[in-house]
Amino acid sequence: MKTALLISTYNWPAALNVVLKSVLSQSVMPDEILIADDGSKEETKLLIESYQRKCPVSIKHFWQEDHGFRKSRILNKAVAGTDADYIIQVDGDCILHSKFVEDHIKARVKEAYLYGARVNILPNHVSEVLEKGIVSFNYFSKEIKNKSRALHIPFLASLYKMHESYSDKFRGCNVSFWRKDFIEINGYNEDYEGWGREDSDLVIRMGNKGVKAKRLRYAGIVFHIHHKINSRDNFDKNDEMQNQTIANKVVWTENGIDKYLK
Repeated sequence: MKTALLISTYNWPAALNVVLKSVLSQSVMPDEILIADDGSKEETKLLIESYQRKCPVSIKHFWQEDHGFRKSRILNKAVAGTDADYIIQVDGDCILHSKFVEDHIKARVKEAYLYGARVNILPNHVSEVLEKGIVSFNYFSKEIKNKSRALHIPFLASLYKMHESYSDKFRGCNVSFWRKDFIEINGYNEDYEGWGREDSDLVIRMGNKGVKAKRLRYAGIVFHIHHKINSRDNFDKNDEMQNQTIANKVVWTENGIDKYLK
């Protein structure tokens, strides 16, 4: 069973550096790492190359030109570029708990996706975290808020059961799924451009197909690096597309991953 860790990024190499550093500290490594890069500049490329030289598993860098927020497109290309059975997806501004990959692998269930918790790093500690390369946090860490989300308690995590409906606890920065389920709904809808709804639309369509959901609480933890809010100019349009997905119980998107598959 092959597992890939999928990391999306855009022009923030300082954040990607600590994220990749946290990957190297995992208790269980993924079989490969996929970096979906939505048009970053040369500094990000050089950073990735430095990790390719020292990482014990393969790192594949998927890049596209910067023509605005086209995250769905580059994520589809990255998933098309792997033969992994299972995908664990995070954002390039989320530091991984040392058991993150292991937790997702242990909790995975056939015909279900997992969604995990996000702990926020306080704005006034971001510079310190990036400069010192801090990747380890716990309940008592001064750098974080939402401290209860940082508790790693596998027994409590095991009590959460699968469910059918979409949860407002879902965050696209911490999700895992079977590649087969992803391809059967044609992946991300690339009509979503600009910030918002591309990730929730994905799992809503999975749910419309019959794929269940399971929350990871007290396991599968990421630490989100605070940053200024992205432009939300397209949000209303994206929100309306998602409303149509819900109302019409859409499963398949026409503008998806199939064009990149061999």
